[in-house]
Amino acid sequence: MTVYFIGAGPGDPELLTKKAERVIGECPVCLYAGSLVPPEVVACAPEGARVMDTAPMTLDDTHAEIKAAHAKGQDVARVHSGDPSLYGAIAEQIRRLRADDIPYEIIPGVPAYAAAAAALGQELTVPELAQSIVLTRVSMKSTAMPSGETLENFARTGATLAIHLGVRNLREIERQLSPHYGADCPVVVAYRVGWPDQIFIRGTLSDIHAKVRVEKITRTALILVGPVLGDVRDFKDSALYDPAMPHVLRPKASGK
Repeated sequence: MTVYFIGAGPGDPELLTKKAERVIGECPVCLYAGSLVPPEVVACAPEGARVMDTAPMTLDDTHAEIKAAHAKGQDVARVHSGDPSLYGAIAEQIRRLRADDIPYEIIPGVPAYAAAAAALGQELTVPELAQSIVLTRVSMKSTAMPSGETLENFARTGATLAIHLGVRNLREIERQLSPHYGADCPVVVAYRVGWPDQIFIRGTLSDIHAKVRVEKITRTALILVGPVLGDVRDFKDSALYDPAMPHVLRPKASGK
């Protein structure tokens, strides 16, 4: 048997990859993170499958289910939100699978930051404004961050920031980022991206806390910060399609 770690995307069942949908539809056991993955995503599980919401379960509980399936030779769809490579908590699961010699495979999914950018209708890397995206989080009650991975350090780069697990800490985020981006730097708080009740709140570092408080959002939100989130129109075109810039697939510059 095989354990398939499957990225379910941000919530919209139509953002499942074809492979993810096929594998879920073939596995007799499906364990999904119900706090972040809607039941509609795993509705394609085969009739009679053992489908369990892991939100109230511990690591020991989920591993016991996997071991039981392994003993029966049953494949397991372990469905996580977004892409499992980012805050998917799969590393500790993989460690146990390896210890028990249980094979596994990872199927990627659409990450929340990409789905948010698509819903906002914009690019997060604009020429000469920001060419990097930092995917990070704040600690709060979760696992501590490594000493060098601070918001202030990332802010010094001027990159677009995608901050997870921080919507309850917007005041501190404002305090750390304002000296580098400015109080008027655009911010978007994306709540439950890909779900029917998704909300996008636009503001600045100075006022986003008040706007989010009005909406009473306290969890399941992604914070995007950076100049690219503003009404950016005056920027240089990318060199990718510049007729004066030849490359390996367009070796001769236009007009020459």
